Amino acid sequence: MKLGITIGMIRGATPQLEMDVVLEAERLGYDAVWCGESYGTDAVTPIAWVLARTTRIRAGTGIMQMPARTPTCAAMTSMTLQALSGDRFLCGVGPSGPQVAEGWYGVPYGNGLGRTREYIEIIRKIIAREAPLTHEGEHYQIPYAGPGASGLGKPLRSIIHGKPLPVYTASITPGGLRLSGEIADGNLPIFMSPERADVVTKPTLEGRAKTGRTDLAGYDIAPYTKIRMGDDLQACRDAIKPELALYIGGMGARGKNFYNDYAKKLGYPDAARVIQDLYLDGKKREAAAEVPDRLCDEVALLGPADRIRARLQDWKAVAKDGSVGTIVFTGATVAALRVAAEAVL
Repeated sequence: MKLGITIGMIRGATPQLEMDVVLEAERLGYDAVWCGESYGTDAVTPIAWVLARTTRIRAGTGIMQMPARTPTCAAMTSMTLQALSGDRFLCGVGPSGPQVAEGWYGVPYGNGLGRTREYIEIIRKIIAREAPLTHEGEHYQIPYAGPGASGLGKPLRSIIHGKPLPVYTASITPGGLRLSGEIADGNLPIFMSPERADVVTKPTLEGRAKTGRTDLAGYDIAPYTKIRMGDDLQACRDAIKPELALYIGGMGARGKNFYNDYAKKLGYPDAARVIQDLYLDGKKREAAAEVPDRLCDEVALLGPADRIRARLQDWKAVAKDGSVGTIVFTGATVAALRVAAEAVL
């Protein structure tokens, strides 16, 4: 099992990257750094900054939001960073969700799975350079010949010679997991329980079976995992509950919240409903209080150093059959990075 970290989505008036954490992760032998985006800083610029200031560790977008850029733009970005970094870039892409697609980018969310399939197919075509780019799909037509077209567009071939690079999604729905297993090289679940790894692996394997693959070899399941080290276990749990409540209760809408559905599949249907009801009623503090301690313990690494070391053994056991390829820590301090490295690497 490999280790990774996120540098999160930078917020506030004076955004800063925690490069001390990144550089320590590289020194300790961590495999990768990931950065996401929502409606503030983008994912690509911080990753470019990280790649410019490191020499060994890989770095990836977790994820580039598809509504923000065309697949050709994502391919150009990926090939450029791959070339400049010495093949250390990891390309993570995804459709985001209806709130961000329509509320921030001003484009319809539509069929996220169909769009993702075409998006990744186009990226791979561009990198392969087997022919000038053409694509006739439901979501993308290249060259464009629809309403408003000048008629002057023609198929083009990238003038940069890209190399094959890993493409990740960030899926937690059954359909998204199946699609990722079929067409991607890895997946970044927002959180995961090693006790219920099957929630992720079963549909992933179903997707891989569509292309004749029967196991997870060569596919990297890399769940984001909150790590918070401290002597007071309950305080560590309470510190992560507002974020879990945000995802389970506040993302999307009632009846259309992927994270809420995911929490139910992990074995918390009653808590998921209560958290969502409270959160959507504006009772965020009460919603956070309803996040079960057991859920926190399952999906995060919390408490004293010895407890975190012991819990990592459970993750390592699950990783033996490929159910986890990389565990990606969020919110890690330098001290926590060192504890995890001692236990795993």
